[in-house]
Amino acid sequence: MKYEFHPEAELELYEAALRYEAEVPELGHRFGEEVERVVHLLLEHPEMGARVDNSLRHFVLRKFPFSVVYAVASDLIYILAIAHGSREPEYWRLRVQDR
Repeated sequence: MKYEFHPEAELELYEAALRYEAEVPELGHRFGEEVERVVHLLLEHPEMGARVDNSLRHFVLRKFPFSVVYAVASDLIYILAIAHGSREPEYWRLRVQDR
């Protein structure tokens, strides 16, 4: 199985990491490592995330107020968002049409 980021999800990842890094040295790096840990976990166990609907799931990060929102295809984890928990709920929903 492999994974792919929606371009806006990739941007969310980098922007959040940069914000954390600006606040505390190495915190942005730890955020990136946590996202990477979750992605690799989902590659092994794609059903682990909680269902959002019939085709989407999300998995909450440890120690960070973010979720990885993703869809599972036959051999692909498609990451739609790195969603902050206090942002507008399901703001990323329109991205489903982009995949």
